[in-house]
Amino acid sequence: MTRQLGIRQWLIVGLAFVAIMLNYVDRQIIALLKPLLEQEFGWSNRDYSHLASAFQFSAAVAFLGTGWFIDRIGLRRGFAIGVGAWSIAGMAHAFVTTVGGFVAARAALGVAESIGTPAQVKTAATYFPPEKRSLMLGIGNMAANFGAVIAPLSIPPLALWLGWRAAFLIAGGLGLVWVIAWLAVTPQTARAATDIPAQRVPWASLLRGRRQWAIIAAKAFSDQCWWFLLFFMPDLFHRVFGLSQGELGVPIALVYTLAALGSLSGGVLPTWLLSRGVEMNRARKGSMLVYALLILPVALVLHVDGAWAAAALLGLGLFAHQGFSTNVFGMTADIFPARMIGTAIGIGAFAGNLSGMAMIEVAGFSLERGYGYAPLLYVCAGSYLVGLLLIQLLVPKLELAEPDADRPVFAGH
Repeated sequence: MTRQLGIRQWLIVGLAFVAIMLNYVDRQIIALLKPLLEQEFGWSNRDYSHLASAFQFSAAVAFLGTGWFIDRIGLRRGFAIGVGAWSIAGMAHAFVTTVGGFVAARAALGVAESIGTPAQVKTAATYFPPEKRSLMLGIGNMAANFGAVIAPLSIPPLALWLGWRAAFLIAGGLGLVWVIAWLAVTPQTARAATDIPAQRVPWASLLRGRRQWAIIAAKAFSDQCWWFLLFFMPDLFHRVFGLSQGELGVPIALVYTLAALGSLSGGVLPTWLLSRGVEMNRARKGSMLVYALLILPVALVLHVDGAWAAAALLGLGLFAHQGFSTNVFGMTADIFPARMIGTAIGIGAFAGNLSGMAMIEVAGFSLERGYGYAPLLYVCAGSYLVGLLLIQLLVPKLELAEPDADRPVFAGH
């Protein structure tokens, strides 16, 4: 029985990985097909910014409820509902022809996809003890990058072969297949972890505490860079370095491959420090400082010759982002009990999505007015140090939360 639980534990983690990977394929399609869709529908830079902002704003608002939703109804049902809903929303893009229709489809996708982040963090916190969470979060955070690597390698060729509508339909259909697999694997897992609703988490008490504001600051000052590059990096390569629709895939895949390595390093580094006897506070913040410094060279992207040099700098930047982000998730899992993690990370993600939406709107404005990408890249370079400074001011000493009594115990814990 113990062996079976261990195997099922890893199957659940694997399925969570695939869900987040599909999440990022669905959300990145619009950026990868931007040249084709602009040509077909006559979009302006501001039209595209509004489309991206619709996703950001709807996801931001939804994060205020989806973290609570996962905490309240349980991981098994909540994750299945979220993935099913975002898959249908992704497929709906194939049936719209106007800016308004795309805005509505993007908004629906943003609402549904907001379930992914709290579900990912809650999976790690539910099925792994504190000393293993950082590594599991690092592996889980790699899923976004795998999706971001797969998307540019597969979506443009698929769209050129079968048409852009087929790209949306196939990607969304894979999500519906995932829901069937998830429900098939999870019914016999530990019921305390997946099916029993959590007690109500009062927002007022969270927002009165400095721990929650540290998560808000960390997400607000880091996510803006991620969302800006996710939606505008294909255009940057096209506009600045002259890459065509068919040439975008490989350099973007390189960027997100480096980002995936950043996710893994973000789990390995604090785990290694902890194993060396470094206290949790120093291990977590020291790791975040390393990544905040590594992103500084991203400001030089426009000063290099050639798309591959730019891809290397952007890859280093997203390597640093994902390492930093993995430690923000780890910090959340460290300082909040499992029953509150979904809500805590949901509130933080709300702030991150709002800052990302603001960055996207500023990007559209900057491009329309002829300022280009330079101001945005300089903001990205310095924002992580600002976020870490605020974390230190708000929570000078990170302390491990007491574990929940109903947390399941698996083999090897």
